[in-house]
Amino acid sequence: MQNFSVSQYLKDHIRTVPSLPAPGIQFRDITPLLQNPKVFRVLIDAFVHRYMDPSLRPDVVAGLDARGFILGSVVAYELNVGFVPIRKKGKLPFSTVEETYELEYGSATVELHTDAVKPGERVLLIDDLIATGGTMMAGKKLLEKLGAQVMEGAAIVDLPELGGSRKLREAGLALFTLVNYDGD
Repeated sequence: MQNFSVSQYLKDHIRTVPSLPAPGIQFRDITPLLQNPKVFRVLIDAFVHRYMDPSLRPDVVAGLDARGFILGSVVAYELNVGFVPIRKKGKLPFSTVEETYELEYGSATVELHTDAVKPGERVLLIDDLIATGGTMMAGKKLLEKLGAQVMEGAAIVDLPELGGSRKLREAGLALFTLVNYDGD
């Protein structure tokens, strides 16, 4: 495979659904990446190979509800570290901390178990896509409330025209994404 580009390979397998959830919106559907075992392995390996580096290796992976659970749990397994879910409000059974964030059409709240991470642990925060950055920012704040260090935010897709990745970087979060839809 001469000149193989992981980014282009993954982009070639992301489905674009026009006018979802509203007219003019191009919805980036990552489910085809998960359905094909070869593509799924390339996707997971791209994250795992990055975070095997000792300087980037996390103590734990935190995944954002819900697609971040799929990616994060597999990446954590491959790195031989723990996984913690950051869930929508009311879904976790134990005592939690919560963070509310704004959406285009209202607000949402996510929660994390109070014993999910220990102070000083290095956490990789992972989701499928960065749009406005609200969910990832809320996840970062939750982890920091418990004393963890969010070393990096990771996602398959960045939609930079929506401003989320810029806001996250301005808030001090390093980001790693595999596919960029800047103006596409």
